[in-house]
Amino acid sequence: MMTSELFGISVAAITMDEVLPLVDAAVAERRPFQIGVVNAAKVVNMQRDPRLREDVLASDIVLADGMSLVWASRLIGRPLPERVAGIDLMFRLLERAAAKGHRVFCLGATQPVLDAAVANFRAAYPALIVAGTQHGYFSVDDEPRVARAIADSRADIVFIAMTSPRKEQFLAQWSRGLDVPVWHGVGGSFDVAAGKVERAPMLWQRLGLEWLYRVKQEPRRLWKRYLVTNTIFLRMLIREWLRRPAPLAPRPGR
Repeated sequence: MMTSELFGISVAAITMDEVLPLVDAAVAERRPFQIGVVNAAKVVNMQRDPRLREDVLASDIVLADGMSLVWASRLIGRPLPERVAGIDLMFRLLERAAAKGHRVFCLGATQPVLDAAVANFRAAYPALIVAGTQHGYFSVDDEPRVARAIADSRADIVFIAMTSPRKEQFLAQWSRGLDVPVWHGVGGSFDVAAGKVERAPMLWQRLGLEWLYRVKQEPRRLWKRYLVTNTIFLRMLIREWLRRPAPLAPRPGR
């Protein structure tokens, strides 16, 4: 599988349609397949937090969740074919799971949000097998119990809707050894699926402005976070651009 090296992260140079067969193969072979996703904010936080960086890099595949990363890849000469958003992949996997009989486990969010998201999943995909659910507000001491519940569910795919770095820490600790093949960290996707948070319109997504749409919905909580991370990401991108290899000069004609 081709990858692009971006900010010290090997990001899969892959399309959505190319990811889906990899998931099918992992389920069929009962082979661990941990999916990691990165966007500008996570790239910045990985520079600050060595454990988060280690946990993300432990993934079997790392996907570009944000358009800013796709644009950065093209600017520094290591282009990615497209954005593979974690929430879009989740919905594609749910659709595929319903068609193929894959069992899913939904982990994360508050209990009301989790219940609403799962109800909407079942309404959208009537054949979907939800093997189990667990809200995301449990202690570290409760993790072995949650891991046992996931293993006992005989799930094929686990969606983890918790915030970073808790999500990555849980994946690093438990995604191996439970005989559950596919693990996908989906962040706040259950909030969107439940109707609690409105996702940015497609035009905003294409312009790479989903973060701004989120700030518009919760300005007091989010404006400073995105201002800081976006500024640091831009500084990192400038450094990467300045370090890119110079293009080869054309040879003089003979």
